[in-house]
Amino acid sequence: MYKIFTILLIVVFTITAQDKNQITIDSKSGKPMLVGLCDRDAFVDTNFAWWFNSGYKFYSPADSVITLLSEIKLDYSIKIVMGTWCSDSRREVPRFYRLLDGLKFPEAKVTLINVDRKKKGLDASVDDLNILLVPTFIIYNGSKEIGRIIETPITSLENDLLQILTKTSIDK
Repeated sequence: MYKIFTILLIVVFTITAQDKNQITIDSKSGKPMLVGLCDRDAFVDTNFAWWFNSGYKFYSPADSVITLLSEIKLDYSIKIVMGTWCSDSRREVPRFYRLLDGLKFPEAKVTLINVDRKKKGLDASVDDLNILLVPTFIIYNGSKEIGRIIETPITSLENDLLQILTKTSIDK
């Protein structure tokens, strides 16, 4: 019985692991790109680590805004739609993760979806999101979308996030 359970567990983990962090070749550049549902571990791959690690390392979100964001009591989640082929995504997504780490934001509340140049993932998960530009950071309060940061922030990632969350806090 134990052997059957162990084999079943290995099969489930293998199938689940294959659902995330899929790499394909970009037909335009001939370079690897991520597609579909991913997690932060995808950026460990050397194809992506060079830009992710440097973008993360050299971004310093404003401490005063981090403090204000930390005081907001909304139970929010974030969906990130990006393309590893896109220079804006390569610049903003590592910075956004640096911001989230500063907030000690739970990884489980972040959904990361990579799209191809046609803004399509591996399934229809992005079709209903109306993605025109990447990256797009979609902020949810429960299941309700409360705001977006599209392509580049208006002020800064942390200030734009504060604006979205503060507006929602006041509207409650």
